[in-house]
Amino acid sequence: MVDLVFKLAGGIGLFLLGMVLLTDGLKAFAGEALRRALVRFTGTPLKAFASGVAVTAIVQSSSATTVTVIGFVSAGLLTFPQAVGVVMGASLGTTGTGWIVAVLGLKVSVGFYALPLVGVGAFLKLLGRGRWRSLGVALAGLGLIFIGIETLQSGMQGLTAVVDFSKLPAANLPGHLLAMLMGVILTVLMQSSSAAVATTLTALHTGAVNFEQAASVTVGAAIGTTVTGVLATIGGTVPAKRTAVAHVAFNLVTGLVAIVLLPGLLSMIQWAQTHLELEPGALSLAAFHSTFIALGVILVLPFVDRFARAVERLLPEKGPVLTQHLDDSLLHVPAVALEATRRALAGIAAELCGRLRTALDPPARAGTDDQAAVLREALQRTEEFFARIPPVSEDAPLTASRLALVHAIDHLQRLQSRVAPAERIRQWWEREPVRTAATHGRSLLELATAGLRGAGATDWVARVEQHAAALAKLRRQERVTVLGEAAGGARPPNDAIEML
Repeated sequence: MVDLVFKLAGGIGLFLLGMVLLTDGLKAFAGEALRRALVRFTGTPLKAFASGVAVTAIVQSSSATTVTVIGFVSAGLLTFPQAVGVVMGASLGTTGTGWIVAVLGLKVSVGFYALPLVGVGAFLKLLGRGRWRSLGVALAGLGLIFIGIETLQSGMQGLTAVVDFSKLPAANLPGHLLAMLMGVILTVLMQSSSAAVATTLTALHTGAVNFEQAASVTVGAAIGTTVTGVLATIGGTVPAKRTAVAHVAFNLVTGLVAIVLLPGLLSMIQWAQTHLELEPGALSLAAFHSTFIALGVILVLPFVDRFARAVERLLPEKGPVLTQHLDDSLLHVPAVALEATRRALAGIAAELCGRLRTALDPPARAGTDDQAAVLREALQRTEEFFARIPPVSEDAPLTASRLALVHAIDHLQRLQSRVAPAERIRQWWEREPVRTAATHGRSLLELATAGLRGAGATDWVARVEQHAAALAKLRRQERVTVLGEAAGGARPPNDAIEML
């Protein structure tokens, strides 16, 4: 009995450790490329779904994909409807683990041949450089997964001699619900639906459970994985909670559909075994798992926008709008954190330009003290967040981006001090040549405000630069004139200073 418990516990532990190492290694090895692909190919709900499937199939972890999506939504790189599509894709993509276990882990005894993978991976981690170290971690994780499956398989063979699961009800509703509850408990305890499904596949392969019991446990695992998501978002941000709610709602809908249609789904698998030569056992269970998740996607994906709006109404955004993307969870991904900072600064710049444009209208009007305080707090919060982003000196593009943001913060701080000019300064705006400069300034600020808010023409930056050049030329010309008038006594010195 002790030998049996040790093998089961060790097999599950090796599998879980392998999954963690494989996921972390692949994320580090191809993380930036995967992040760029995830943002690039999520324009529509269908593209977002496909991206979720592909990325999760690569990193072998729906949790890793979901956490990445939460960060992107927090940073404003993805809209919430796009994130919902990715989450649904992640749910389907994670079924790939079941296919790997069914096709390779159980049909071929690869545990012995996986040992060199662990050795090669360990040496790459210790002796390699850069991304090769991350690849070593991934290879070691892959090897541990197969070793864990073989150890688990050995333990399951001994389990059949101790516990006779065939005596449990299986063909009726109470039996299915009991098996589903076991799947939920198994997933919560392991904190991984992939591990729960792999354990179930191994149990089915060794004859410890029958197919109907295994199918019900798999449905329970899909529902149980939502518990992990809910626990992970306790005390989290609004985007994190929205993503968790979307994940829970989708998996619950999928699980309920699977429960209601379970007899029909089982009949469909039997038909595929007879007519499509689908191999009974673990392969059929992997097909069943993918089928009922895909069915949930078919039911929910066409209504993803309405689904997302319902979740947004349930969990409205709180806190300052200008800094809503500055989520501390982004700090461990400098590229995303810098992008979040850039977006926050763009929003602050748009508000500052809009207020300065209003101040240039006759009669000149300054913004309220409350508006000024909001902008000051937003700029200070952004500066503090930016200061906590870890530097990445070996990444030239990120270093250049960081330097550009330093300049942006400096310019916005100086612009902020000029948003509410003194009354004596405003009196000059309707006098020549200041009136001409004010006209250029209004046009420049209108273009900048619209462009920073995403509503400007494609050439708005070039047009802003034209007005800025005209203002600079006018300032150089008038500076010489004003200084000459002051030197010749035609203009009082204090008047010249205010004009300049």
